[in-house]
Amino acid sequence: QVQLVESGGGLVQAGGSLRLSCAASGRTFRHYWLHWFRQAPGKEREFVAAISRNVGRTYYADSVKGRFTISKDNANNTLNLQMNTLKPEDTGVYYCAADGQYITSTMRRSPEYWGQGTQVTVSS
Repeated sequence: QVQLVESGGGLVQAGGSLRLSCAASGRTFRHYWLHWFRQAPGKEREFVAAISRNVGRTYYADSVKGRFTISKDNANNTLNLQMNTLKPEDTGVYYCAADGQYITSTMRRSPEYWGQGTQVTVSS
């Protein structure tokens, strides 16, 4: 079992930055692929970024590549998402998620563990 708790969301102007964190308890991070997903009002939950469970290789959605950075601290069981040059279309609830596999679409498979989400609002 893994419990995930996100923090760091808020309201920011376009062009600004936010840093999200996800604290985990239970089984340690190194056993899982770690993901960030987001969901805007009226839209499907979409993949944002992921980091692999062994070497920490990172993967990003095209829409955030070059602006967002995912990282993890295995010693402290913390996952982070640094978000720079934010755009209004980045607005949504951001969720961290953990699974034994790399998942980019919740339509095909949903990660086993989810946090409760944190709201990010980017004003224009």
